[in-house]
This record gives sequence, C-alpha cells and structure tokens, in this order.
Amino acid sequence: MYQLLKVEGRAKRGAFFTPHGVIQTPVFMNVGTIAAIKGAVSSEDLERVNCQVELSNTYHLHLRPGDEVVKKLGGLHKFMVWDKPILTDSGGFQVFSLTSLRKITEDGVYFSSHIDGRKIFMGPEESMKIQSNLASTIAMAFDECIGIPAERTYVQNSVERTTRWLQRCKNALHQLNQKEDTINKQQMLFGINQGATYEDIRIEHAKRITDMDLDGYAIGGLAVGETHEEMYYILEEVVPHLPQNKPTYLMGVGTPENILEAVERGVDFFDCVLPARNGRHAHVYTNAGKRNLLNAKYELDESPIEEGCGCPTCQRYTRAYIRHLFKAKEMLAMRLCVLHNLYFFNHMMQEIRDALEQGIFAQYKKEKLEGFQQN
Repeated sequence: MYQLLKVEGRAKRGAFFTPHGVIQTPVFMNVGTIAAIKGAVSSEDLERVNCQVELSNTYHLHLRPGDEVVKKLGGLHKFMVWDKPILTDSGGFQVFSLTSLRKITEDGVYFSSHIDGRKIFMGPEESMKIQSNLASTIAMAFDECIGIPAERTYVQNSVERTTRWLQRCKNALHQLNQKEDTINKQQMLFGINQGATYEDIRIEHAKRITDMDLDGYAIGGLAVGETHEEMYYILEEVVPHLPQNKPTYLMGVGTPENILEAVERGVDFFDCVLPARNGRHAHVYTNAGKRNLLNAKYELDESPIEEGCGCPTCQRYTRAYIRHLFKAKEMLAMRLCVLHNLYFFNHMMQEIRDALEQGIFAQYKKEKLEGFQQN
C-alpha cells in the first residue's frame, strides 16, 4: 500500500508499505546487481549509509549462483543478510544491453550468457519464477527496453508485446504467490511503461498498464541515449497518466540533478549505478559538485571529502589519504568513496523528503542545483 503524505506541485512525499518494512519516498535504491554493492560494501555498511532499499538483478543472479540455489538458502534477504526491502530488476534491461547476444520472440528472449556463452531463455513466466525464487520484496515485470532513437513501428509493436508480457507476469506471479513452497507469498509487482521518446505511445501505454491495478509503476527505456531535456519532457507527459496513489519509479536514473528534476515531475523511486561506479574511480559527490580525488591538488589536503558530511568516510579519513590509496591501487580507496557516495545520495533523498514535508521543495531544489555548479 502506498500512502500519499504530501504534494508540492507534482512532487510527491509518500510511504510505501511492504512485507519487509515501510519505504519512505522519494527514495534512492542502492544497486547491488549480484547481491552486493560493487566496492566491498557490506549489508552492515548499507545500514550505516541509511539505505532503505537494495536492488539486485534477476538475469545476473539466475546465471550465478542460480536462483534455485538462492531459494534453497532461504531467499535473497537471508542470503545477503539484509532484512529491509529488496527490488529485483526483471532482466528486461539485458534485452537492451546484450543486443548482440539475444533474439526476441512473442514467448520471450533467447540469450547467450555473457559469462560462458550457454543458451538461456527468459520470458515473463521464467522471470517471475526466478524472482519468486529470489523472494525479493518487489518484482519487476519482464519487458523490452528499447534503445533510443528507435523507429516508430518497431516501438509500437514492442510496447504492445510488453503489455501482453505484463499480463502474463501478473498471472504468473499470482500463481507463484499461492504456492506452498514460495518464500515470499506477498511479493509485489511493478509494471514498466515503455515507448521510447514517442509521447503518444508512452501515454497510451501508461493508461493501459494503469488499468491492470499493479502495486507500482516504472518508467523504463530512458537514460539510454536521449538528452536530459527529452527525458524530462517524457516525464512531464507520462507521469500524469500513471496513478498518483501508487509509487512511480524512474529506472536507471541518475545524477543528483536528474533526481531533483524527476522528483519535481512526480517520480518517487530511483536507482542508478553511478554513485558506486564513480566512487570506484575516485569521483565523489558533494554539495559543491563532483570532485576527482586523483587531482594533484588533494595530495596534501587534510580535509574530509566534504566538510560536515556524516558518512563513515568523512568522519575519519582525509582527501590526501584516499588519494594515496587510489595511487597505490588499494581496494580500501574504492570502498571509502563508494560509502561516501551512497551516503550522499541517501542523505539527499532525506533532505528532499524533509523539504516536501515543509513545502519548500522548489526552493531546496533551486539552492541544491546552484550549489552543484560551484566546483
């Protein structure tokens, strides 16, 4: 159940009640593709940086260690020792990212594993079964993520197939949730809006999937080649056609600037690999913009990454020390920066929630964006 607590314009402040706890929204989900955040970050670390939701990937966990293995070990929560909500991506994005290794049919998608080349088939029913075995809190419907730009006829046909797949996902998950050996019998389902940058196709699809009365709705197929302006335009056009009383999730987005713009347009769930990926390359987020700790100017800098930051890294370590660790190729460098970046994103979401509660989000957004331009 989603409870809408406050609105400011289109921006939403809500609470989403799940079998694994309440998610305060807007929320940033920390991406642990293979049941771990890249950069040697543990589940205890996630608690320390105020992570509300961990996100893992159906396709990758199906390949290794195998969803049946995870089920035998008690499900993903027990496996990674994390008792808060987990969202599993359906594997649909791999339809997009593994273009040279797949073939799409009405039944589903034939893959070649990126690990060992073995043939894999995944369709709506298979995706739901894998996610049921993983026992995540929220399962994502299986869809095709379309690259941009894309020819209109292809997009139309793909979206119609994705709609048919969504109905199959809903039917399959309902059956799986009734099974005696299912670990999480209250697993939730989010549908995914597609349509590339054709706003009329997007709007029609949003209306059709809204009629299916799902637990939440995602907007997929953005941040895959279009400009930021195109993305914001699609959000402005589509979000009003998704139910306000359900979570709205913008998949794979994004930068702090993207998040602020999308919150203003009514989005309240986000995920992105950027905080962890950038952290592993010495790029850290601050309220004055991004810093590259490999820069020579930090060699003797005894300041934390950001003054006043409450993350475990800034409480103890200096820019000079972290720069030295990167130069020495010490794994600790990546870990410290990933921790800082995840804390930064999670803390920014708390600030956004506070600003919405106080009715000052527009002012907060303006000041935050101006701050990012300083560096």
